[in-house]
Amino acid sequence: MKTSDFDYNLPQEYIAQKPVEPRDSSRLLVLNRQSGELTNRIFGEITDYFKPGDVLVMNDS
Repeated sequence: MKTSDFDYNLPQEYIAQKPVEPRDSSRLLVLNRQSGELTNRIFGEITDYFKPGDVLVMNDS
């Protein structure tokens, strides 16, 4: 396997130039590992996927 196997074209207009406001409305792509289904959500809904004992670590640097 080569790193070039992971090269892909990403049009400039798909690259965020500034953070979205409000910040928790940023996009979140969720993978259901059992079914392989991908779902588009917003980051503010991330806790919908937490189970008791899960931890979310955020870096605000």
